Amino acid sequence: MAKKCKCECPECMPEWLATFGDLMSLLLCFFVLLLSMSTINAKKVEEAIGSLAGSLGVLNGGVQTEISHERIMQATPIKKNEETARAVNKLSQAITEFKQFTSGGKGPSITLQEGEQGFFIRLPADITFPPGSAKITNTDTLLFLKRIALIIREYLPKNVQIQIRGYTDNTPPPPTSPYADNWELSAARALTVLKVLIKDGVDPRRLSAAAYGQYHPIASNATPQGRAKNRRVEIWFFATENNPNKVKKSILDRVK
Repeated sequence: MAKKCKCECPECMPEWLATFGDLMSLLLCFFVLLLSMSTINAKKVEEAIGSLAGSLGVLNGGVQTEISHERIMQATPIKKNEETARAVNKLSQAITEFKQFTSGGKGPSITLQEGEQGFFIRLPADITFPPGSAKITNTDTLLFLKRIALIIREYLPKNVQIQIRGYTDNTPPPPTSPYADNWELSAARALTVLKVLIKDGVDPRRLSAAAYGQYHPIASNATPQGRAKNRRVEIWFFATENNPNKVKKSILDRVK
């Protein structure tokens, strides 16, 4: 009987190794997807940084709620001021975390936006004040303002001033309200937020308050949703002149 020759074929990998390799490929795809989604969030932060460049005089333009790619390209000088960029990152992070910890991630629409005079945080009145009142009763809102005060103290450049602006809808205060009209109500709400920031350590010399009543709506007062948007308080940040010795010529001087 002939002797059977030993097979000289190379040994194949174990069957379990093929399954393990497929699993690793799927995990790699999963983490790549997670990375791509986190990159989108980082892009939003970059846009917020770009908006701050406009607020400090780098850009020229009107009010914009969405920051275009062209303005981001023009905002490259912001890299020269790491302190300012860090402050915007901190403010954006505080707003994101507030939304996550209120109403299961579907919290109130606090936003960080760009305006013609700087950038601002918009606080809906529904999370700050009861109807016809200027007293903050929401503890989450008080904690949020405490964190904003900390960011102002620790990260915001000293040449940035803060103005608190109060707005209402066109509905007069209820008869039980201590305020005669929307002018008084919007002023009282702005002062309340200002005093909270002072209590939490913000330098009063950097703060001011303004009342706009019902005359600067951002939505129609014909619907409850529109009126809810118009009832708001905004915390504005804008830069002062870096050179205190620079004297601006009055318009009256030009007439002479």
